[in-house]
Amino acid sequence: MESNAANVVPHQDDAEYKTTSSTLDRYSRQMLFAHIGQEGQQQLMQKKAAIVGLGALGTVIANHLVRAGIGHIKLIDRDFVEMSNLQRQMLYTEQDALQSRPKATAAKERLQLVNSTVKIEAHIADVNPMNAEQLLTDVDVILDGSDNFKVRYLVNDIAIKHHIPWVYGGAVSARGTTMSILPNQTPCLRCVFPTIPAQGSGETCDTIGVIAPIIDMIASYQVTEALKILLGQQEQLHGKMIQLDLWSNQYSAIKMDHAKKDSCPTCGLDQFDFLEDVEEQQQMQSMCGRDSVQITPHPSLPSMDLDAWKQKWERIGKVEQNPYLLKLLLHDGMKIVLFRDGRAIIQGTEDISKAKSLYSQYIGL
Repeated sequence: MESNAANVVPHQDDAEYKTTSSTLDRYSRQMLFAHIGQEGQQQLMQKKAAIVGLGALGTVIANHLVRAGIGHIKLIDRDFVEMSNLQRQMLYTEQDALQSRPKATAAKERLQLVNSTVKIEAHIADVNPMNAEQLLTDVDVILDGSDNFKVRYLVNDIAIKHHIPWVYGGAVSARGTTMSILPNQTPCLRCVFPTIPAQGSGETCDTIGVIAPIIDMIASYQVTEALKILLGQQEQLHGKMIQLDLWSNQYSAIKMDHAKKDSCPTCGLDQFDFLEDVEEQQQMQSMCGRDSVQITPHPSLPSMDLDAWKQKWERIGKVEQNPYLLKLLLHDGMKIVLFRDGRAIIQGTEDISKAKSLYSQYIGL
């Protein structure tokens, strides 16, 4: 299987990122803000952040962080752009959707046009127990743009184990929730939500919809908290679980002071169950509400030659290709999207057994 580095879009030479007066000019209004100033801005330019998921929340978060001048940003996403994303995922265009461009690379290109002084890494990857530590342990803060709880619990494991602050966020319909997690200081995600919701039991954007303004609100809370963390101003963190419902005009802020539990498996007992769950060599996950299943093979498998696979698949059905992925359209309306690292998204079913059968039939790994 191809190493994660092969799916990273390289940034410009480091020499281009030296702090100059002209570089600081773009942040002049931000530096007038008393809690940042020039010293704070220079501090932000030395920091590194990771965004897990570049859907609705992730694109707003990335846009704010890049414009704020965070020096080095990792963009991590497993998916590609579709037309239904454009209503709320602000970095993408119709052309991105028509070309099925990976979200990570499309976002990086758009953001680099906004601020060329920021180092941006684009990782076309699914965050899982096999790669999470490689992807997330070299940053100063992690921001949650994910759309599933299993990834969030995995991020929580990484954050607690490696003492990295992270900011949780979620939004659906007109409702949103966010909280900031400081290892050894605040409750972690598992203190607040001890068990992961059952597959398909929760509401998602794909089942009950979402309006874009709630995305902007929650992402803005997340970014503001991240700025406080990166500036070393933890005393300014709200210390609450913020919940909003824009349509019903409701707001709540639940204090989290006493929610930390000594019995919490993660932050109390140092049991990192989601990080250590690597028993299955081939991981399969139904993408709730997407009528799709993602299959991630073992990382020891070799990378995929998409050109060679295109020649094989052209005898089976219609094939579409871009530099990052290959899409096979089957006669029954189902689709197989194959990435260079061997990961595949089977579209047209949420049945894991059926998806595994199709993966075996048409890829055979």
